[in-house]
Amino acid sequence: MSYLKRTLDLRSLLEKKSFFLFGPRGTGKSSLIKHTLGEDTVTINLLRTEYQMRLAAEPHTLQDIIKAEQNSKQDLIVIDEIQKIPILLDEVHRLIEEEGIRLLLTGSSARRLKQHSVNLLGGRARRAELFPFTRQEIPDFKLERYLRFGGLPPVWLSEEPEEELDAYVGNYINEEIKAEGAIRKFPPFVGF
Repeated sequence: MSYLKRTLDLRSLLEKKSFFLFGPRGTGKSSLIKHTLGEDTVTINLLRTEYQMRLAAEPHTLQDIIKAEQNSKQDLIVIDEIQKIPILLDEVHRLIEEEGIRLLLTGSSARRLKQHSVNLLGGRARRAELFPFTRQEIPDFKLERYLRFGGLPPVWLSEEPEEELDAYVGNYINEEIKAEGAIRKFPPFVGF
């Protein structure tokens, strides 16, 4: 899949502080990180089973994992899908305070973190949002296509946008809306 440059400037955001980067699934958070920060950035992806199982059972091992992955030139660590292990934020807080580590924490659900009443690192990490493509990010922008399919990167860049959008909506409804119980009257919501 091709990559379109995003207007959100991660490098300038991360110069001084740690950051949460939130955005719906499919908005391109991981692609933005890879294209902006490079392949060599230490990334702890909580979708990887070995990280998820170990850190869920032993959050205090986060520092050991970081040290094992980090080389001396890297001063930024990415933790992808932080909402998978909300308790990990206490350890992140400690690492920011005691070790001076800068972290980029990504997630598709700030709502899930808030529901768990977790440590949102008040004053220690700022927050940014990544939304679907904007008009400025799309070369050869076509308003009719944008109104019909939206600006989600996998949909916009697809040669079959209708099928891609149907799949995305089905997954989003089941994984985000229904699973989190975010809607009380689910059938009317789906109809809408």
